[in-house]
Amino acid sequence: MAKRVLVIGSGFSGLSAASFMAQAGWQVTLLEKHATPGGRARQLVEDGFTFDMGPSWYWMPDVFERYFGQFSKKVSDYYTLSRLDPSYRVYTPQAPVDIPADYGRLEELFESLEPGSPDKLQEFIREAAYKYRVGVGKLVFKPGLSLREFLDMEVIRGTLRLDVFTSVKKHVHKYFSHPLLRQLLEFPVLFLGALAENTPALYSLMNYADIIGGTWYPQGGMYRIVEGMYTLARELGVTFHFNEDVSGIQVENGKAVSVKSSSGIFQTDVVIGSADYHFIESSLLEKQYRSYTESYWDKRSMAPSCLLYYVGLNKRLENIRHHSLFFDVPFEAHAREIYTTRTWPADPLFYVSAPCVSDDTVAPPGCENLFILIPVAAGLQGDTQEVRDHYFERVIRRMEKHTGQSILDAVIYKKSFAQSDFISQYNSYKGNAYGLANTLMQTAVLKPSMHSRKVSNLFYTGQLTVPGPGVPPSLISGEVVAREVLKRFI
Repeated sequence: MAKRVLVIGSGFSGLSAASFMAQAGWQVTLLEKHATPGGRARQLVEDGFTFDMGPSWYWMPDVFERYFGQFSKKVSDYYTLSRLDPSYRVYTPQAPVDIPADYGRLEELFESLEPGSPDKLQEFIREAAYKYRVGVGKLVFKPGLSLREFLDMEVIRGTLRLDVFTSVKKHVHKYFSHPLLRQLLEFPVLFLGALAENTPALYSLMNYADIIGGTWYPQGGMYRIVEGMYTLARELGVTFHFNEDVSGIQVENGKAVSVKSSSGIFQTDVVIGSADYHFIESSLLEKQYRSYTESYWDKRSMAPSCLLYYVGLNKRLENIRHHSLFFDVPFEAHAREIYTTRTWPADPLFYVSAPCVSDDTVAPPGCENLFILIPVAAGLQGDTQEVRDHYFERVIRRMEKHTGQSILDAVIYKKSFAQSDFISQYNSYKGNAYGLANTLMQTAVLKPSMHSRKVSNLFYTGQLTVPGPGVPPSLISGEVVAREVLKRFI
């Protein structure tokens, strides 16, 4: 009889882990709190508008191809990709700047801002390419359970070149002087949930992902990835149970024997938790089986939470881009409010996705679909409707100023999502949106362990363990945890 594994949560890491376990011949059952798969990458469909509720950037296409390729499938079997050009627009205090997909035109942009910088860019990208090859090819596939995992000759020889002990900020400033160029090259690490000065320069590999790998869009939206992974998982034999609130993990003699949910009790040989790690530890396990104390969790450096808006307009906007970064106010002040003072921002930077630029199917004819994101500190108090309305009007007014078009009077649909929603809908620790910040002291073996220290057959995957936040790392996390389970229980 096939061994049984129960997966809690159907986000990217849960879907990935479930599929790899099913491919290995296990009987896989997945329990999901919501009515549909996807976790934080769910889809919102209302009044003719289709919104991706979470991730909206598609980077590192090679990771997705690799994932589906391990099941003898291709990305194109499930969705169609288009490369965006320009990759995105940055609104500065002076004027908007489009970031071209073509490398030659990007060099021209760099030259126009800082003469001689294209040569420096080439050197910077060569280093980033090396980090990408070693970092994504080797390091992110380590389970982070022992330092012995990193006794790899290429990693050892290249330790200095990987810049693990230098910050992204120092690394970028070594090459470039112009404030905008520095900001452009520091921006990608915001996806990792930490400031550039606190993020190891290893993660300049994200610049390679941005500039060389490119920014892509799956037609129909990011939820097409979820649908593809869900379809694949079902083809492999994974059994899904939706609308299942998991309320406990029964442990006997240091081993998880069953999982209790709103519909009953599921017997199992192994449990993989793809839901919030802290929630599983603090709410599903009895105290004696928890690997980490509340004090431990409270000392973790969390990635930001978000204030999100899903907005429908009754008209199309002119001269906008699919992705826009509003860096039109000082970055330092907002960063301090996220990471240091942990207060609601006085004048936030924000991001807007306008998928209708690339896809007419996500809004009614003649209408615009906008996804607006303001990063805020995790653990904030005062997430009220009044606060949400205040920030919505502020960012829309700034959009109107920069685009020269009225927007507020064209809103026909609006829904907000913030810290209290992350907690209630995803059991998110402190309402974080991205997991743990990727600081040096929260890297690899210094992250919460993928394998429970107290329960022999309980494993974790997703953004609070290795390799960290982001969609590609989540796919990898599911693969890595499945490999660890199979290593121990084959």
